[in-house]
Amino acid sequence: MKTKIMALTLFTCTTAAITLYPYYQSFGAINPFQTVTPIQPMTNQVTNGRHQIEVVFALDTTGSMGGLIEAAKEKIWSIASNMGSAQSAPEIKMGLVAYRDRGDAYVTKVFDLSSDLDSMYANLMDFRAAGGGDGPESVNQALYDAVNRIGWSQDSNTYRVVFLVGDAPPHMDYQDDVKYPETIALAKSRGIVINTIQAGNNKKTGKRWNQIAQIGGGQFFEVGQNGSAVAIATPFDKKLAKLSRELDDTRLYYGTKKERAKQQKKVEASDKLHASASIESRARRATFNSSKSGKTNFLGKQELIDDIASGRVDLDKIEAEKLPDAIQAMAPVEQKAEIKKKAQKRDELQRQIGALAKQRSSYLSDQVEKNGGAKDSLDRKIFEAVKEQAKGAGLSYESEDISY
Repeated sequence: MKTKIMALTLFTCTTAAITLYPYYQSFGAINPFQTVTPIQPMTNQVTNGRHQIEVVFALDTTGSMGGLIEAAKEKIWSIASNMGSAQSAPEIKMGLVAYRDRGDAYVTKVFDLSSDLDSMYANLMDFRAAGGGDGPESVNQALYDAVNRIGWSQDSNTYRVVFLVGDAPPHMDYQDDVKYPETIALAKSRGIVINTIQAGNNKKTGKRWNQIAQIGGGQFFEVGQNGSAVAIATPFDKKLAKLSRELDDTRLYYGTKKERAKQQKKVEASDKLHASASIESRARRATFNSSKSGKTNFLGKQELIDDIASGRVDLDKIEAEKLPDAIQAMAPVEQKAEIKKKAQKRDELQRQIGALAKQRSSYLSDQVEKNGGAKDSLDRKIFEAVKEQAKGAGLSYESEDISY
C-alpha cells in the first residue's frame, strides 16, 4: 500500500511540475528539471593575494542618453584610475549591461566582468544612443542581468558594485519581469551594492532611482543629461597617447594557438581604441596603465617580456611552437637579444609616461580649482561612493586627489 501511495505522490508532483513549467519560464524562475549549482558561501580569501573591485555599469543606451554615453567613453579610464588608487592597488574588473526596452533593437546586451578593460572599452565604443522615446525602459531586466548573468566572485574582500545609469523609470507593468526589489534582495545576499545615477531631472525616474539605491545599500546621484563630467584637455595628452601606442607595441604573447588567438583579441581591442578613441581618452588610459592597478590591463595574460623579467618563465623551457610569431624563426641568442631590447624600451617608455602622467594630474588639479572645483561632477560623485563603500572590503583611500 505504501508503495502505491509513493508512486501516486511522485506521479502527482511530476504532473504538476510539467503543467507549471511554462509558468516558471515566463517569470524567469528556476527550471524544475534543471540541475542548479548552489551559491557557495563567501570566503575570506583574497583572490591572488590582492584585493579586487568588480564594477558593472548598467547603462541606458536609448536615444536621450547620447551625451552621457559619450561621457562614459571619455571617463572610464579616469574612473578606473580613481578606483585603483586605494592603498592596496586593487585589481579592477569591469562589466557592462547595455539596456533599452522591448521593441527596440535589443533589450539588454551583457559583457561579463574582466580585468581586460581594453576589450570592455572596445565594446563600449560601439554603442550609439538610439531607440526609446516612449517613457519607461527595461530597467528591471537590466538589473536582473547585472546580478544574475555576471560572473561575480565570492570573495568577501572584493568590493562588488553596480552603477545603474539612466534617465527613465522602469517598466513595472511587464507581467513576466522580475521586479527590482526581488533582484536587489538577491544582490544584497551576494554582497553587491547598487548605486543609481540619474541623467536629467525626470521626477518619476528620481523617485525610483532613490528607492533602488536605498534598498540596494548604495547612493543616488543626479547629473546633467550630458553626464556632468570634467572634460579638460591638457598639453600632455598628445604625447601620452603616442607613448601609450609605443608601449603597447612592446608586448609579446606566447602560449598555445588557442591562447594566442585569445590574446590577439586584446591586441585588436587596443588597436581599435588607438584608432578611434579621443586623444584625451588615450591619455587617461596611459595614466591608468602606468599605475599598479593598471598593469593587469596593460599586460593581459602570458606576456613574455614581463614573465621572463619576473623570473616566472624560463625562455629555454618554452616550446618553440608556443613562442610569439615575431621571434619563432630567430635563433635562441637572437630571441634573448630581442626580448632584452623590448624590455629596455618598455622601461624607458614607462618612465616617460609616469613623469608625464604626474604633470598632467597637476595641471588638471590646477584647472579644476580655477573653475571652482568639481564636487558635483560625475567623476567626484562616483569616487566618493566607491571610497565610502569599499571600506567594507578592506580598501582604504587616503588621498583626496582624484584623476580626471
